[in-house]
Amino acid sequence: MDIFASIEQNISFPPLLIIGLLTILSFYFGKAVKKLRLPLIIGYMVVGVFLGPSFLDIINETFQQNISFITEIALGFVAFSIGLELKFSSLKKIGPGIILIILFESFGAFILVFLGLYLLTGNLPLSLVFAAIAPASAPAGTVAVIQEYKAKGKLTQALYAVVGFDDGLGIVIFGFTAAIARIILVQQTGSDAGNTFFTLLTPLKEISLSIILGVVLGFIFSLLARKVKNANELLILIFAFVLVDAGISTSAHLSPILSNMVIGMFVVNTQSRNVIRRIYDRLPVFLPLLFILFFTLAGANLHIAALPSLGLIGIVYIILRSLGLIAGSRLGGIMGKVDRRIRKYIGLGILSQAGVAIGLALIVKHEFSDLGPIISSSGKQIMTAGEHIGVVLITTITATCIFFELIGPILTKIALKKAGEISDDEDY
Repeated sequence: MDIFASIEQNISFPPLLIIGLLTILSFYFGKAVKKLRLPLIIGYMVVGVFLGPSFLDIINETFQQNISFITEIALGFVAFSIGLELKFSSLKKIGPGIILIILFESFGAFILVFLGLYLLTGNLPLSLVFAAIAPASAPAGTVAVIQEYKAKGKLTQALYAVVGFDDGLGIVIFGFTAAIARIILVQQTGSDAGNTFFTLLTPLKEISLSIILGVVLGFIFSLLARKVKNANELLILIFAFVLVDAGISTSAHLSPILSNMVIGMFVVNTQSRNVIRRIYDRLPVFLPLLFILFFTLAGANLHIAALPSLGLIGIVYIILRSLGLIAGSRLGGIMGKVDRRIRKYIGLGILSQAGVAIGLALIVKHEFSDLGPIISSSGKQIMTAGEHIGVVLITTITATCIFFELIGPILTKIALKKAGEISDDEDY
């Protein structure tokens, strides 16, 4: 560790050099990890861990703050991509049973994680923010498995719908729950939290305005996209609108995830197949670079030294989130009278968790840093209760996301195989 400290003290790297080097390192380490049949993002996050404060401290807190816009851009495109999968005509085909699955698996994970962590820690705001993040999933992992094995069938169709919409519901749950946790932290300092009713209405206002912003920008984008004939020019428009949305949302304290998702929904439900196809063709051009930067920075937030004291919280979170998603989806499927194979196996296909969850954890880390009374964390570091929650949350969620990204795709493959939607010649 003395060597790492010496590097930190004696070498100052230009920001552009750091971004270039971490991109190269993450790219090749991701390829190496993929040879082990692990997700690429695991490699990116491992690079982030070693370049972050836990080891070399090249990607330190100051550097992360200076390039935080990269995280915002990446989350914006993730949300836009999710929105493109949410076509109303597809929703009508899957019926109300899938809606019940989405509701039960999301709230099942929320309730079990909240109860379990509150019994374990006795910390109400900490338990609330962990529970608020539990429903969030990682659609990319599930979709990648489906496409890799060319899966087809009712379960496959249901998985597309669930992993798309449960993130939207997760954002709504997070908005209200984070507001409640914020009120509790303010009240713990002895300050006046204001009118509780109007404070709880704040997330509803933020969500409503985020939807309105997404619809307005989606409408403007659609008008311009119809007149653009060149696919590369369409890519420029997409990039510009995602940035405009993220900028407005951040300035107005709205949800850039929800508003960008609404833009994608508006576009996919109003534009011609030709426009949609050109968007699908161009998004993969630069998304891999954004994901490399995003997940490397996410890995840098993993504080290795804090993991031993957070181990039990992480284990409880993993167990109860998994149980909530699997049991909740099965109960929703039974009540919605969906196909037996769907209700039996869909829970195994929705466990992946990565980008959105880490993004929400980063939001908590940023917005809660000045809230709550001053405490002593582990008898060493003096910080606010809100800052302590942020550190615990981002460390634990980043670590558990590694587990879920490892096990999630494997279980998705098993579910599709058992449902008979992967043929033998598509297996290993």
